[in-house]
Amino acid sequence: MFWVLLLVLAWGAAGAACARLCLAAVRAAAVGRDTDPDRRHGNAHDLTLYEAAFLSGGPGRVAELTLVSMARQRRLLLAHTGWATVVDPHGQDEMERSVIGAIGPQGQSRIAPVRAATAAADAVRSLADRLVRAGLAVPDGPRTTVTTGVRQVRGAALLVLALGTVALSMPGETGIPRWHVALWFALPLALTLGCLAIARVEVPPGARWASPAGQRLLGTLAGRADDTGTGTGTRADGSAADERAYLTSVAVLGIRAAEPHLRAAFGHREPFPRD
Repeated sequence: MFWVLLLVLAWGAAGAACARLCLAAVRAAAVGRDTDPDRRHGNAHDLTLYEAAFLSGGPGRVAELTLVSMARQRRLLLAHTGWATVVDPHGQDEMERSVIGAIGPQGQSRIAPVRAATAAADAVRSLADRLVRAGLAVPDGPRTTVTTGVRQVRGAALLVLALGTVALSMPGETGIPRWHVALWFALPLALTLGCLAIARVEVPPGARWASPAGQRLLGTLAGRADDTGTGTGTRADGSAADERAYLTSVAVLGIRAAEPHLRAAFGHREPFPRD
């Protein structure tokens, strides 16, 4: 009956991991419910583009928006080969100055390290702090806890599979068919997979950064971003309203809402060196 001990371990790991994830999700959902009602129920115009980008995709999205915005104004060149080149070294705000500083004195750098350095800059951290104080963003603690909880549930699912495999590979015991053992291990596996499925629905990717109040504001912006289309963009010499609509789509949807050559610039990867 050694397989029973393995089954107890599987149930213990699955139950503990799922319970931790549920508690973390409840605590994260409570963030922002007690903020200023006027701010919470404000319209989408209360959000700047940088704020919308952070709430939609975090620091990396803010960096992408800044790079795309500068490229649209022809103050930065983003090559399809994955390089960024400074044209105008004078940033118009702290975010743009962070990008220029990340590129360095040579005026040219790979896009990937520029994106990473900009995402970690003081300007982005200050933006995050302001959004957390306003109740629109999830603080680091709850956000990290939910991410850790999801990772633990995935680990528990793999552990259940491993324990079940070990139990089934053991010599058969009298009167206990293997399908019976497999069924018992399928139950904790179903628990972990079901918990992950619920977490994917109840805690969407945007909830990693935006509180319930922030998600409500993003809801209106997301509808407008969808109306602009994906990957089409507007011309660099278009109206200010068209340009803001385009940048809004990039802030909410990410780089996939940009033109093909910009998507190629951000998606470029260096080939692996050959020996």
